[in-house]
Amino acid sequence: MIRINSVSLPLDYNDKTIEKRVCKELRITPDEIEKFSLFKRSIDARKKADIRFNASIDVWLNINENKALSRAKCKKAAIVNPYEYIVPEAESLNSRPVVIGFGPAGMFAALILAKAGAKPIVIERGQDCDSRIEAINSFIKTGKLNTESNIQFGEGGAGTFSDGKLNTGTKDVRSRNVLIEFVKHGAPEEILYNAKPHVGTDKLRAVIKNIRNTIISLGGEVRFETKLTSIKFTDNKITAAEVESKDKKELIETDNIILAIGHSSRDTFEMLFNSNILMEQKPFSIGARIEHLQSDIDKAQFGSFAGNKRLGAAPYKLNVKTSNGRGAYTFCMCPGGEVVPAASEENMLCVNGMSEFKRDKTNANSALLVSVSPDDYGSDHVLAGVEYQRKIEKAAYNTGGGDYIAPVQKVGDFLNNQKSTSFGSVLPSYSRGTTFGKLDDYLPDYITLSMREAIVGMDKYLKGFMDPDALLTGAETRSSSPVRILRNPETLQSVSIKGLYPCGEGAGYAGGIISAAVDGIKCAEKVLT
Repeated sequence: MIRINSVSLPLDYNDKTIEKRVCKELRITPDEIEKFSLFKRSIDARKKADIRFNASIDVWLNINENKALSRAKCKKAAIVNPYEYIVPEAESLNSRPVVIGFGPAGMFAALILAKAGAKPIVIERGQDCDSRIEAINSFIKTGKLNTESNIQFGEGGAGTFSDGKLNTGTKDVRSRNVLIEFVKHGAPEEILYNAKPHVGTDKLRAVIKNIRNTIISLGGEVRFETKLTSIKFTDNKITAAEVESKDKKELIETDNIILAIGHSSRDTFEMLFNSNILMEQKPFSIGARIEHLQSDIDKAQFGSFAGNKRLGAAPYKLNVKTSNGRGAYTFCMCPGGEVVPAASEENMLCVNGMSEFKRDKTNANSALLVSVSPDDYGSDHVLAGVEYQRKIEKAAYNTGGGDYIAPVQKVGDFLNNQKSTSFGSVLPSYSRGTTFGKLDDYLPDYITLSMREAIVGMDKYLKGFMDPDALLTGAETRSSSPVRILRNPETLQSVSIKGLYPCGEGAGYAGGIISAAVDGIKCAEKVLT
């Protein structure tokens, strides 16, 4: 197979357009092409008057490809082998491995283990996807929070109720396998070639259920509404997982536990701390969700091409350094999405963002975050970052007046440090309800100072970012885990206990769906080999 990189394509390209470009680059005729497909496609919007796609194209010829490439002298083309993930052969396992958590990390760990014939047992504290949706909808309607099944906990993890972004900074080749598995289980094929792929919360739910069914069909088990309460070990080796479901406790004997608990499993962090599992404080970020009209973001990013169906809703990604030395950046940007209630503990308020596949809602939103470090936590205790999050979430809850009503503030009023009294062109999308409140009432002053600087600075790169009618909804506190569960970089096992594999975002080794899934695959490979 020949891969041609850096191929410029017009927005209205079709198969004939690609065929002509392939023939030109390789100096061949159409009848010498067996087939071709897009490998990668990104938007090139550097020239607002001429926005195009930059593509990599895979080509299979019915003639000798090495000779054809040599003859073409095309510097942008090379012979490559199609990617294929080989499932490791399972060495003899004394017991079935247990996977704690069914977010991206746990899901892909279980999938690889199941494909290898290891028949994993998955423990998920939250509900299955359909029941979880009902619980969340009930919470939005009534304000009664299910602390075990919500935006954070349940089938698919926190990513189920997000934009389903699948772009990642990881260079690990396993990320390709994650995309391939998503497509096999129902995701749109375009995620294989879009540079910034996304599934959307609506399509992701079906994909997750299909992966679960594959795991079960291969002999695995997925137990919902079941919670890890203790890990058992002898001579620093895992012997069992104690789990609880519907007030019934059970001991599952096992030599291997993959601990993919997610970044919000605060009670599990406490259990691990009390079990003397070595952990350390970890920096993360806090802030609020910022909402603009998606049409304004489209115009700022795409100019006269705004609204083009092939371009879709415009994303953005911004970062600046502030005068107090902290980094400020946008995170988890959700084009055409909504802000959602992401609380997992009673009388605490935090928010997140979510988009469907079409990204066709009125507002764009993203987290506007400022970095915090252990120096900010006020304690050397390993779980001080958790308490730091809780303090802010309690303050945000009180600022909103309780009942999980979110405090909102217009950007113009925030910059002038005054409470908003009316909405402008941007209306809040937070479904539980909002009230006007100042960010300074629930965020530390070093955070709000950085956010003010960041909004002004980011406007230089994205015109209209500091639109006075844009809205800030808070608090956003769950950007990543506040702790890291220490593991051996070679074996991926806990430095405290053999057979315990801290995994994914909650353990402090990933950030986002793809990197978490990749870490799950890596941990599964270690269990198998």
